[in-house]
Amino acid sequence: MKTFSNQERAAISQAISAAESKTSGEIVAVVAAASGRYYGYAIMWAALAALTVPLPLIFFTKLPVEFIYLAQLAVFAVAVLLVQWRPIRFALVPNGVGRARAHQKAAEQFLAQNLHTTSGRTGMLIYISFAERFAEIIADEGIYKKVPHETWEQLVDTLTRQIGRGERTQGLLDTIEHCGRILSEHFPPGSIDKNELPNHLIVLDVR
Repeated sequence: MKTFSNQERAAISQAISAAESKTSGEIVAVVAAASGRYYGYAIMWAALAALTVPLPLIFFTKLPVEFIYLAQLAVFAVAVLLVQWRPIRFALVPNGVGRARAHQKAAEQFLAQNLHTTSGRTGMLIYISFAERFAEIIADEGIYKKVPHETWEQLVDTLTRQIGRGERTQGLLDTIEHCGRILSEHFPPGSIDKNELPNHLIVLDVR
């Protein structure tokens, strides 16, 4: 994941502040390089590659068993080294597994950022995980009572397309603005409205 510049972070923070100035809701934006390390899947593929070595050598060569065993170990060792490279490791993860892990991480972040503790249960998380090409908006129950899930899914679809075009910062800015506009219709600023959660972009990195 390319690092967000100070200018990009400032623009996102300003967008959150502007959106929250029109609503009693709280918006938190979290981006992650990846939602998991996936070393288990990497080792599994390395082991499978090593397991394919003996059969062709046994049937098509007259190599001694000791050599075949050493060849198998060598393939496993090389495969393990290759999957340490993040692009290869993430490419080996099944799409469904990656999306499930990213969704789990989004739910964890919703709790970790205390979005479930806001007054009126009007907290909202915008979560992006780049390795899995995953984006999700999770809102608290106070929001879901008034705004259907489909509304947020449409915003996620648009955000995902923008990220795919390399417009990650603009995508976030547009999504924050749209979220603020929707929240302002149902949750106008209160008479004693306070900023309960941080407005800066939260960046996670999994190595």
